[in-house]
Amino acid sequence: MRTVNTMRAVSQDILGGPEVLKVVEMERPAPRANEVLVRVHAAGVNPTDWKHRATGGFLGKPPFVLGWDVSGVVEDTGIGVATFKPGDEVFGMLPYPFGHGAHAEYVTAPARAFAHKPATIDHTQAGALPLVSLTAWQALVETAGLQRGQKVLIHASAGGVGHVAVQIAKARGARVIGTASAGKHDFVRGLGADELIDYRETDFAEAVRDVDVVLDTIGGAYVQRSLRTLRAGGILVTILPRGSKELPGQAEQLGVRATEMLVDADRHGMRTIAELVEAGKLRATIAGTFPLADAAKAHEAGDTGRTTGKLVLVMD
Repeated sequence: MRTVNTMRAVSQDILGGPEVLKVVEMERPAPRANEVLVRVHAAGVNPTDWKHRATGGFLGKPPFVLGWDVSGVVEDTGIGVATFKPGDEVFGMLPYPFGHGAHAEYVTAPARAFAHKPATIDHTQAGALPLVSLTAWQALVETAGLQRGQKVLIHASAGGVGHVAVQIAKARGARVIGTASAGKHDFVRGLGADELIDYRETDFAEAVRDVDVVLDTIGGAYVQRSLRTLRAGGILVTILPRGSKELPGQAEQLGVRATEMLVDADRHGMRTIAELVEAGKLRATIAGTFPLADAAKAHEAGDTGRTTGKLVLVMD
């Protein structure tokens, strides 16, 4: 029976396919010091969600509630929160990876994980942006130091992180080369990409040379093959870290650099994302929206690996 102290959430008791996800009633959290309680209006679904659902990933064994993207309204604040008040519209990414829980009607998180939602977009748009935007910003700008006039290769440029990374790179004044299947070239070109490579027909490692930055969103053999596309001193950033100590040495032998990274919750980054949105330079493409009760269907769509843009859960 639902009460004012409970909420709906998407949980799982075992690892497996989308069918393990179920909507449950659970206790509504209360904000602790320096935390906000947010009533969730929309929450993005990302590859990390379906990977954790299937393998446990960083979280280990269930039960757990997945989700890191949040757009919603502040319901309550803990002691010490000076930047938000009840009624404020906010968006942000819960601390990755252990701050999960966005696929629910309410969530608590450190106030510094959030920024004010741009008034120019709705909650669905805002809920799609945080994780992918922070990932792209931290990889391209904070880690790689992408500058105006530089050349960047972005893998899976029609995907969640990829299509946002294209826009951020163009906002930085870079020349963008993207890999994507031929059917998605017009889409990525519309985001600002200067050159597209159909990875099914062309070996990017042979076709691309002298790029300043590579953003790897695929992992596996793509990482080592991408090193050959860099100019001397260029840098590859992969967002799929494997904990391998071999990659920097392999890069050094080729006269380039390489590093692994995980996205980190960051208010300054979220404010930068908000500024790009308000300037009309960044927008998420929504591949599909699903009510909370249909979270399994969102995961089914994600499992195909063929989505263009972002999948989003929207609350009733």
